[in-house]
Amino acid sequence: MKAYEEIVEFIAAGTNPSSIISFHPSEEVKERVSNLIFREKNEELAEDEREELDRYLQLEHIMRLAKARARKYLINE
Repeated sequence: MKAYEEIVEFIAAGTNPSSIISFHPSEEVKERVSNLIFREKNEELAEDEREELDRYLQLEHIMRLAKARARKYLINE
């Protein structure tokens, strides 16, 4: 499974502000992403690995924005 698929599955299952705030990637995904970043810095990644890392980082950024927005929703309730 690609690292970013876990985030896609989380979104697809439906969310609410509290679940968005409490979402954290699994240890398996954290290890996969760490490995890709390490290899990116120390050796060349295959094209599909580069795409996987790029997509994960984009979704991670979106999740950070969503968490900030979700906190605002909870404050305003």
